[in-house]
Parts: sequence; C-alpha cells; structure tokens
Amino acid sequence: MIDIPEELAATQELYNGDRGREFIAGLPALVEDFLERWQLGPDGSPMHGVTALVLPVVRVDTGTPAVLKLQLLDEESAGEPVALRQWDGDGAVRLLDHDPVTHTMLLERLDSTRMLSTLPGTRDAVLVIAGLLARLTAGPAPAGTRRLGDIARTMLDRTPEALRRIPDPQTRRTVADCAAAVREVAGEPGDRLLHWDLHDENVLASERAPWLAIDPKPLAGDPGFELWPALANRYDADEVLWRFDAMTDVLGLDRARARAWTLGRLLQNALWDIEDGRPLEPRHLDIAHRLRTPRSRQP
Repeated sequence: MIDIPEELAATQELYNGDRGREFIAGLPALVEDFLERWQLGPDGSPMHGVTALVLPVVRVDTGTPAVLKLQLLDEESAGEPVALRQWDGDGAVRLLDHDPVTHTMLLERLDSTRMLSTLPGTRDAVLVIAGLLARLTAGPAPAGTRRLGDIARTMLDRTPEALRRIPDPQTRRTVADCAAAVREVAGEPGDRLLHWDLHDENVLASERAPWLAIDPKPLAGDPGFELWPALANRYDADEVLWRFDAMTDVLGLDRARARAWTLGRLLQNALWDIEDGRPLEPRHLDIAHRLRTPRSRQP
C-alpha cells in the first residue's frame, strides 16, 4: 500500500475539486496496477509536486532505477510525453514508458536531492538554464502542441476586462504596456518546442549529464517566452537585467522580441491573479518595470 502525501491530496482538492478527490482516491490502485503492468518494485518514499505523485521504482527485470509519475491530465501536461520523446534525453529527463489512457509515465531517475537551486550562485544557475533552453528549443514543436499564438490572442481578448478591475493607475499602466508589447509580436509567435516552466527547481542533477530538465508544460512558440521563470525564481532585483541579457546571449535571441514575450509572461500571470481575485505580485511588476525602462547593457 502506497501512502499518498496529504499535501498532494490538499492541492488536488483545491485546484481540481471533485475530480481531484477522485484522482487521489484512485491513486493506490493505479500505482499497484502499474507496478504489476510494467514489472516495477517500489524503491523509496513517494514524492510529489503540486499535481503529480512521483514514486521511485526499479525495473524488476534489469534492476534499472526509474520513477513512476502519476498525474491528472490537463491542458498544460497533455503534451509532456510527446515533448520528452522528441527531446529523447537531450537536455531533459528520458521517457521510458507511457500510458496514454491514464497519462502515467515511467521516467529515468535523476538525483532529486540535487536541484539546480542547490547551486549557491544564481548566475551559474541562470547560465545552466540558458544552456538547457538552447538545446530544448532547437527544434520545431510536434503537431498538436499547444500554440503560443492562441494563448497570446486569448490573453489580449481578456485584457480589457482585467484592466478595468485594477484599481491602481500605475499597475494598470504596467499591465496595459505588457499587453501592448504582446500585441506587437503576436502575429509571429514562433514554432519552437518550449518547456514553459524551466526554473531551478525543475532542473535536477544526473549521472549521465550534469543537469537535466523535468516537468515540461510544452508549447509551440518563440523561445523568448521561456525566460520569465529564471527571472522570477530566486528573485533579485539587481540581477534581473543581467539574467535577461545572459539568457538572450546564450539563446541568440533578438532582445526586443524576447523583451515583448517576457512581458507577455507578466501579462499571463496578471490575468490569472486578477481573475482569481489576488493582488499582483510586486516582484513580477518590478521585473516588468525594469525591462520596460530604457537602459544600457548590464555589466
């Protein structure tokens, strides 16, 4: 019998209601099913994120360590196995098996005790992320991947109502400027395969490579839309512009377009916050302010 973490049960109920509770109730049987189906043996305590249960296992026939990942299928995670297959271990965790009915995946096991966040220097971590992104975004997204162009149009359609709900004039102006920046580039949204959520807790150490990405939420679009997590995670106001310049250098991006798509991530977050009745995060607004302000290149 597998113990389901209480925190995972709580987040599933919070975000998915009855569907989340049903998923949690069915997890023990689902785990047992895949342990038998794929001939796996439990090999450690369950881990979890916000939405997924991750169980360390070994393949009984070969003794190979792996992890079993079980999660509810949603719009963001639907393309995960397709993206992992395309990357085939180049910069990302390798997919070993996948069940399309339950969305259960068998993944190679990385070192969960060594996230990129364990690096003491944030600049080193940002350069690791930039290097991974350069590899992950090198090819076009597979057919059927969610498209940044569709997301951008939907955001712009939702913006007028969101602006009416922002009481502070300066914040309202910042969000409006972000929408204007997105409007300038929305006609050319790009076609690269994007990870979308590559921050330093989604990068783990590995025996076969120093660092590998996990937990993609794939999109087809412009790599400039990838920079936001590394700007906002382990936030440091004085480092925002250095990080932006370093990543655009490594990825070879046009800075004006990358700036516009990065402001698009602030717009995306702002719309979610406003529609859920939450205040906008000051650090997010500060990142947008720093990117919008004319400047010289950072040392």
